[in-house]
Amino acid sequence: MTEEKRYDPRDTTLKFVNRPNDLVPPQDGDQGLKAEMSCGHAVTPESLTEYCRKQLDQDQYKFKCPALKAGTLHRCNKEWSYQEVRRMALLTTEEMKYFEENIAHLAAIEYCEFKTCPGCKTYVEREDLTNLSVRCTICTADNNKVYEFCCQCLRPWKGRAPRSDRCDNDGCVNHDLEVLKNCKTTALPQVQGVDACPSIRACPTCGELVEHDKTGCKNITCPRCQKEFCFVCLKLTPVCLKTSTHFIPCSDGVAPRQTSIPVWRRNQDTACSLRDYTFPF
Repeated sequence: MTEEKRYDPRDTTLKFVNRPNDLVPPQDGDQGLKAEMSCGHAVTPESLTEYCRKQLDQDQYKFKCPALKAGTLHRCNKEWSYQEVRRMALLTTEEMKYFEENIAHLAAIEYCEFKTCPGCKTYVEREDLTNLSVRCTICTADNNKVYEFCCQCLRPWKGRAPRSDRCDNDGCVNHDLEVLKNCKTTALPQVQGVDACPSIRACPTCGELVEHDKTGCKNITCPRCQKEFCFVCLKLTPVCLKTSTHFIPCSDGVAPRQTSIPVWRRNQDTACSLRDYTFPF
């Protein structure tokens, strides 16, 4: 059993505060000495470690303060740097290794798209997100002829290229489009007049499939690109709110089921390879 982490009261580099821990419910008790994060909220090293580790386990590597702003029902959402988390959470060597490996992996997934080549089983980056045909340089060199595979069905490419919908292999389908096509409808009880909206949407920015938890307003934040958009009309929140509010119908009504998935137009400067990816701190 590991010993609970606690701040050293002699540490003059930390700002200690005598108020409740903002990362846990008030009924959880004092929990020891608390220090103030850069956003002004109080934490203990144990609570900060537990919260950030849960974020990582949910594929979130950008740590944002979940505490409520004073006197409001709005989250703070200030982003903490990994360096701050590492210091304030008193991460052990083992924890730093876990955090840094997972952060690097998740960052690579966000900014690059990798697929496993069906021939040599190595990771290949898909640079053109509008083309399903991907060339493996290793298999091409080994076989002395061009080797391409489909990043949708992960079989050797068949048919003309480039294509963005499918290759000519039997059964090559876009499963995400099938989900969007066949998902049930849902109601948003707190949003006036929204009683039959597709229950799954593709984020209009990055294409990530998301669901609404049926509580609160019609706007949600994509867990992948962190863009907030209206689940009903599919416009980015600032655009939607120009002609409506959080709890009344959108000016354009409920957007129909999506028949295509947006491609995330990420900055080309973020291009990387999995083998050469280094931890960005």
